[in-house]
Order: sequence, then structure tokens, then C-alpha cells
Amino acid sequence: MKAFQPKVLALGLAAAFCAGAAFAQVNVTVDASKPGAVIDKDVYGQFAEHLGTGIYGGLWVGPDSKIPNTKGWRNDVVGALKDMHVPLVRWPGGCFADEYHWREGIGPRNKRPVKVNTNWGGVPENNAVGTHEFFDLVEMLGADAYVNGNLGTGTPQEAAEWIEYMTSEGKSTLAELRAKNGHPAPFKVAYFAIGNESWGCGGNMRPEYYADLYRQWNTFLKAPQHLRPKMIASGGTADDTTWTDVLSRDLKGRTDGISFHYYTLPTGKWEVKGAATGFPESEWFSTMSQTLRMDDFIRKNVAILDKNDPEKKIGFDVDEWGTWYDVEKGTNPGFLFQRNTIRDAVVAALNFNIFHAHADRVRMTNIAQMVNVLQAMIITDNEKMLLTPTYYAFKMYVPFQGATSLPVSLSNNTTYGSNGQGVPGISASAAKAKDGKTYVALVNTNPHDATDVVLNVAGQNVGAVRGQLLTADAMDAHNTFERKDAVKPVPFSANASGGKLTIKVPAKSVLVVAVEG
Repeated sequence: MKAFQPKVLALGLAAAFCAGAAFAQVNVTVDASKPGAVIDKDVYGQFAEHLGTGIYGGLWVGPDSKIPNTKGWRNDVVGALKDMHVPLVRWPGGCFADEYHWREGIGPRNKRPVKVNTNWGGVPENNAVGTHEFFDLVEMLGADAYVNGNLGTGTPQEAAEWIEYMTSEGKSTLAELRAKNGHPAPFKVAYFAIGNESWGCGGNMRPEYYADLYRQWNTFLKAPQHLRPKMIASGGTADDTTWTDVLSRDLKGRTDGISFHYYTLPTGKWEVKGAATGFPESEWFSTMSQTLRMDDFIRKNVAILDKNDPEKKIGFDVDEWGTWYDVEKGTNPGFLFQRNTIRDAVVAALNFNIFHAHADRVRMTNIAQMVNVLQAMIITDNEKMLLTPTYYAFKMYVPFQGATSLPVSLSNNTTYGSNGQGVPGISASAAKAKDGKTYVALVNTNPHDATDVVLNVAGQNVGAVRGQLLTADAMDAHNTFERKDAVKPVPFSANASGGKLTIKVPAKSVLVVAVEG
């Protein structure tokens, strides 16, 4: 991916910054009478790539391991992910996908070829986790499957045969082979992507060339109509909108979604990204400003989609996002292991709120990644496991899966920043959930000061709010195997007084509450 420079909100009044604005009351108004688009559950999707210990060791230990497992998948990790209500898992990559040949991952595991993972550390890849193992995982999780096809080094025939192998209901040779390998019934594939990052590790292509390849490949990817996956085209990254423009124009009627990748780097530089812990406040601020660029990127791409696809048939799918820091010292640089702090939870929640605001187009996203890699939900070390602050942010937002978005307006918002640059102090989102309740999410980007939020819900009496709060004392507070609960949600409630409900939102916090009458 190419480097980019921070873009923040410039302000002229010093009184608007930090402590000077910390004691103002921010007004948050939710209009429950004007329901918007449904927030697709798949906005909370996950990503599991063959990268470092993200799968091997982190999720998969094999059926003969002393670590308790089911069909080779760790019981503790799978249980925690089920508790988080993971709706969708993307596999096998990422860059790995464009060098993955599916036939090498089926049949007896002791007869599968050992390859070299050239993208991630140059380590052996024994293909122990293949198609059947992946579907075992998603079935255990109760999740849907997002399979990324190999455009880079594969062929249309290989992809067509993989689709047939997974979805065929008949008595074809491939369907019989699937049955012989242990799964007589077809697999359910929710999404299938043709390639990954085709502008980079997936082939260094031009969008026009990729569009032609996509049209060719898509012609031959056939499945029973009721089992046909949604087809995803490999789109752009950061502030490059060319891919969205070309693909939405040339692939109209042929794709269900265009992917988009964006990672939050504190420095905005790939060479030296910034540390995951022990970072200065300047990098807390730059992380907030960098991640909030996601809203501008989505807006610009959606404007192009609205021009080329006014019927809104094409989704804008952010299937890689999250924080990316310098790797932990002493670890394999190709394994992308980093600590996960309260800063990551705040970043995750800010992105959730942005995705909700664009729910009519953003119908699927996948954070990178599930376990031990980048902004992970879970960290393992042999038999040990811990949950990260990002895990808890995802779990707190579960009521938003499948909820109906509601308009939110903020007035008198505070600003966090310095030296004439700043970001909004409070981010908010609201939705009517499947349980009939109105949920409100509030995020405070200021690492020092609490903010009072006056909550109004038009069309609904607000007597109290109850939910969960996630915060910490230090900007880099994180869970360790010695202190697994150092950063963990706590119950939160507030009651109206004098007809007004004021919520004190602590510094560097994520708050999700249900509104009570």
C-alpha cells in the first residue's frame, strides 16, 4: 500500500481544544422517527489469513494437540469468538490467497504438500487447514464464509472447480470428491472474491486490466442459483478512487460488491508506523485523525458508486481495516504481531460508527485479523489465551448487527487536538435493534478529559440508559497473561433528572447503552 499523510480538521480558536472544551455539554439527538438503512451483520466480519500464528497455533492446533480442541480448532478461542457473535469469516487471505491452490488443502492431511509462505515470513505452510477445516470453523462459530479466490497465480478453471467443489448438489466428480473427503452436503459460501489487492501483492495490475480479468473469470464461476455466493471485486485503497470508478462502470451487473482496504498507521508512514505501546500522546492523536479518514474515503467512493450505480446494487465492502503498528520487538517481522490497547478499542468503535453512517453501501467489512495478527480479538501463547480491548468493543456493539440505523446529530461537540489541529471529541451512532430497543454508542477520543453528553431521542421518552463502558487509566493500557482483565467493560447506567438525561463519557472510552423510557 502507498503511504499517506495525516489529514485533520483545522480550527482557528484555541479555546476549542482539549481541556478548554472539556466542560461543555455536547448535545446528541437521535431521531427514532426516521429509520435508515439496516446495518448488515456482516459489517462485523473477521479476517483469518494464513499469516504468522493467526491460524496455526492461534486458532488451529490439530486434533492430536493436548490443547482442548474440536476437529483441531481450539475450544477456548472458538468459544470466545462465539460469545462475540462473529457473523462472517474471510479466508485464506489477503496476499496469501493469490498463491493458494485449493486442491493442496483437501484429502488426508499427512499427504498434503508443504509449501513456502512467501508473503509472510518465508515459513513452511503444510496446508493442514484447507477448505473442509475452514468450513468446520465457520460452522462451529455459526458464521458465514467469505472465500477469497486466487487470481494472481490461479486460473479460471481452478476457481470454477473450487466453486463447484464447494457448492455442487449433483453427482459430479468434484461433488463426489467432496463427499469422500467428509462433507456430502454442499458448503454455503456467502461471498467469493476474485483476487485480492490486485493493485499490489495480487498482481500489480491496472484497474482496467483487472476488470477484464474479472469479467472473464466471473463468466465461468457457476453454482446452483440458491447457493451462488455474492461476488466481490478487488478494489482500491486509501484515497485512490480510480478502482471504484472503473469497476463500478465496467462490472455493473456482474459484481455484488467492490472491496476497499485501509489501515490506520499512527505516523502515516509504512517505513516507521509507530509503536503499539509506550507511544507518545502525539501518536494517540495522529491515530485518531488517521482512522477518521475512513469516513472521507467512504464518502468519495460512495459518490462515485451513486453516479455509476444509482440503483445501489453494488456494495462498498471494507474487507481489510484496522490498526497497523511496528511489530513487537523480538518477534518474526513477517508475523505482524502487535499489542492491543484501549487505543485500538477506540479506533474500532470509531470505525463502527462510520460504517453505520454509510449502512446503505457498506454492507460487509472484515477487521484484520482475528487472532495474534495486527488488531486481533484474541492473543494466545501455547495453551494460554487472552481477550483484547478490541474484542470487547466488538462484543459491546453486537446489538447493532442487523439493527436499523437512526439519524444522529451532534451540536456543541468538543474537539480534541493541539497546535491548530483537532478531531471531534465525541463520536455517536444509534440504531433500533432487533430486540426493539434503541441503542446509542458514544466514543470519547480525548485521552484526558471526560465529556458530558445530553442525550435526546426524538419520538421516544428517555428515562434512563443502561449498558457497558470500556475505558482505562493509561493510553496504552492492555491485557496481559498476568492481568487478563486489566481492560474490560463494566456496567454503566444513568438516569434522567428534570426531564434531561446527561451522560458523563469518560476519557478514552467506548460506551454502548440501551435507552429506557
